[in-house]
Amino acid sequence: MNIVTPSELKLGKAELNEAPWWKGAVIYHIYPRSYYDSNGDGIGDLRGVIEKLDYIASLGVDAIWLSPFFKSPQADFGYDISDYREIDPDFGTIEDFDDLVEEAHNLGLKIIIDQVYAHTSDEHAWFEESRQSKTNEKSDWYVWADPKVDGTPPNNWQSVFGGPAWEWDARRQQYYMHNFLKQQPQLNVHNPDVQKAIIEVMRFWMDRGVDGFRMDAINFAMHNRAMTDNPPSNKNFADVTRPFDMQKRIHNQSQPEIPLFMERIRSELNKYGEIFTVAEIGGDEALHEMRDYTYGNERLNSAYSFDFLDGPPISADKVRGTLGNWTGEKNEGWPSWAFENHDAPRAVSRWASPEKRWNAARNYMMVLLSLRGNAFIYQGEELGLPQGEVPFEHLKDPEAIANWPRTLGRDGARVPMPWVKDAPNAGFTTGTPWLPVDAKQAALAVDTQDGCSPCMLSFTRAAMGVRRKSDALTRGSMTFLDTHNSSVLAYMRRYEDEHYLCVFNFSDKHSHWNHHLGKGWKVVFSHDGMSDGWEVPHDLPGYSAFWAKLEK
Repeated sequence: MNIVTPSELKLGKAELNEAPWWKGAVIYHIYPRSYYDSNGDGIGDLRGVIEKLDYIASLGVDAIWLSPFFKSPQADFGYDISDYREIDPDFGTIEDFDDLVEEAHNLGLKIIIDQVYAHTSDEHAWFEESRQSKTNEKSDWYVWADPKVDGTPPNNWQSVFGGPAWEWDARRQQYYMHNFLKQQPQLNVHNPDVQKAIIEVMRFWMDRGVDGFRMDAINFAMHNRAMTDNPPSNKNFADVTRPFDMQKRIHNQSQPEIPLFMERIRSELNKYGEIFTVAEIGGDEALHEMRDYTYGNERLNSAYSFDFLDGPPISADKVRGTLGNWTGEKNEGWPSWAFENHDAPRAVSRWASPEKRWNAARNYMMVLLSLRGNAFIYQGEELGLPQGEVPFEHLKDPEAIANWPRTLGRDGARVPMPWVKDAPNAGFTTGTPWLPVDAKQAALAVDTQDGCSPCMLSFTRAAMGVRRKSDALTRGSMTFLDTHNSSVLAYMRRYEDEHYLCVFNFSDKHSHWNHHLGKGWKVVFSHDGMSDGWEVPHDLPGYSAFWAKLEK
């Protein structure tokens, strides 16, 4: 175990004081369709978010990220946008959005909105014009290609949701590309006119007061214009659920021109002040691309991957391996991290057995809030919600329906937020909810946890409060310690003379770890019975976690 001395724990005071608002922020992710329904139609809406702003502010978060609420035929529930500047009637009006921005700002909350630049809906006016001919003004705004001589698609690229990434269009007598649903044609973001149109959309929303953009599937935004076949991934077909995973996707995503487009975006956004940009990046090269897309001061501010959203359970090795890529070197960007979102099953259901979820949820929240980077908390994560159960006949997610029963799909993470335990539909709506409310989640509703000191909601607020008061936990450096135990993770967060020790037992059994920290370390926050002021323990109960501080 390395012994850390104060001389090693320095960061420049100017670096912290001059840091922008988003650096070290906690961002609350809302899937509006499932958050709160204000008008009884069974679908959450912008007015519903407004009605819950006091609750959101009470969590102690810095910003809200809203999944798409734009005009859409809802083939992929908002991620198939037919007009980037209009509000879908399901969610309200542009006046509702303006009110949301104003009231959120009055509470000190920033507003971040989703932007989907890899594709649009096939009902978007751009695509309707593009498909009319090979010579119209927008003919090159989407990815079109001629068939092979035998009439088959131009190459072997596969779509995320199953089947070829190509759909025949009789009007143009060509195939158009779609990385996702056939109703989501691929934008040709190589085209400078498309880039200009995208930037104009961003200006529209910045002029309405938004504080940032989350860029959906941004590493899908460009393709290899030579249309080269993807090589095989050599994965065992029995281990995957879709043909998409049988390829190394080096030609239909992750192209080297994408960071250059990020630079063009950043130069425009800088004219508006501190506008936050964060990329969603999936795939085998996600950690590399996170660094590439955020390198220096000319690209995006931050990025997050699916490292903690899929794959094996969280572990000490996984955290060290992932965070070890972010060392704070010159020109390095700033990472963001999420354990849950609208696309991934709930972390407590993926990582812990049902009987252990009470402590596991607290453990995971403490990890998320103490990692170096921004923390994204998904609605209901503050309640410790498990994955919702949705019977096949009620599924809405096209991916889940297409791959049933091999995938959990996304609906289980999108079931309505439970507000009142004993109210119809757990207080989400007075109508019929678009997805059924899960009874297990209803038992953990906000009204049952609000003001309950041992409950997950109170615990989350308390943990958030400790983080907000700490320069070390918010923006400090991070150093991993050798615990001599594969189940135990320990790291230091530090800024100038403030030093925090964060320790987690990822096992459901007691674990021992060796440390030689020296004197002065006192526990300041935990969830397993340790009192403030305790000495740092060597023995840790299952799923226990604590933060300790070096006293001056």
